[in-house]
Order: sequence, then C-alpha cells, then structure tokens
Amino acid sequence: MPDYSHEMRLRAERSGPVAGVDEAGRGPLAGPVVAAAVILDVTCIPDGLNDSKKLTAKARDEAFERIIACALIGIGMASVEEIDRLNIRRANHLAMVRAVNALAEIPAFVLIDGNDAPPLSCPCDTLIGGDGLSVSIAAASIIAKVTRDRLMVELDAEHPHYLWRNNKGYGTADHLTAMKNFGVTPHHRKSFAPVYQMLCPVNHGDSILTA
Repeated sequence: MPDYSHEMRLRAERSGPVAGVDEAGRGPLAGPVVAAAVILDVTCIPDGLNDSKKLTAKARDEAFERIIACALIGIGMASVEEIDRLNIRRANHLAMVRAVNALAEIPAFVLIDGNDAPPLSCPCDTLIGGDGLSVSIAAASIIAKVTRDRLMVELDAEHPHYLWRNNKGYGTADHLTAMKNFGVTPHHRKSFAPVYQMLCPVNHGDSILTA
C-alpha cells in the first residue's frame, strides 16, 4: 500500500513541498492523455489512496473528492493532435510538464510514476510502481484517471457508437467494430496502428494487410 515515507524523506532533504505526478491515457485509441500533479497537505492525507487501477469507479470518484478538498492539484493534457504530431511518449511528457506548471505552488521536488522523467524545471525522480508506493503519486493517478474518464463520458455523448462511456477509448472489440462500421472521428489517434491501418489499409491483391 502507498505511504508518505518517500515524501517525508524528500521534504526533509529539500525543505519544501513534494508533488506526485502520474498520467492516464497512454494506451487508448481515442482521447487526450491526461496528467495530474498533487501536493498533499501533511496534516490531511485523504483515506483510501491507492493505485487508481486497483480501485472501483465509485472508490475513485470518492477519493477524487477527498483529494481536491485538501490538496494542491495541477492538471495537464496533451491533445490527440499533439499525440499524433509528437508521439505518445513526448505528448505524455508534455502533459506532465503542464500539470506541474499548473500547481499553485512550485514543488521542491517531484516524484513521477514509472521510469521516464519529463523535462521539468524543478528537481525530480522516477519511482517504478509509484502509484502503489507513494500516496502523492497514488493521488495523482486518481485525479488523472477520473478527469480523463469524465472527459471520455462527455465525448461519448457526442459519439455514442464507440461506447467510450464504457471503454474510455481503449481498443476493445466493441470499439474496433464501431470504427469499422462508423469510421474514425477527430478524437481518434491517427498515429496509433489500429486507427492508421483503418485509414490507410495496405492492399495486396484481394487481401488487406493489418500488420
């Protein structure tokens, strides 16, 4: 379970607040990538913080409300256009930089989930499996996940055929079938193989290669 030990050590070493950063939406075929940066109040650590993937939707929503009630939060996004232009790794970095820059207070140090740090202007380090080890990163994972899920539900109202309310843009069988039947929307990542192959099939005789 995540705890506050990493933040306590870094706060003592750096004499300032520590932000946790995580993202949601690297893998989907549609929608932006969303990153969150969270500085928790040491006197008010919300209950129920954990890796967002290990929580139910209801638990994530409840934790989301507890986090925003007593923490500093920055949210950053990279659009579908930026994902296609930059590639997903660089777009993910861009979203993280925007999230940290959106914080009301400059952190003395930033803890980032994973092993790939973006080019931040403040000191930072990565923590593999950080959303299960650090409460700040766990909080960021919840903020990012809930924010992106709610955005995909809004987009589902505009494009109900793709069932984004349920699959959140991931390449599920239903989503792929809808793409075949109804085509590709402006919200689809055209640089991702399943979408690109649907837009630009390679014809060899009577067959169409999909790999």
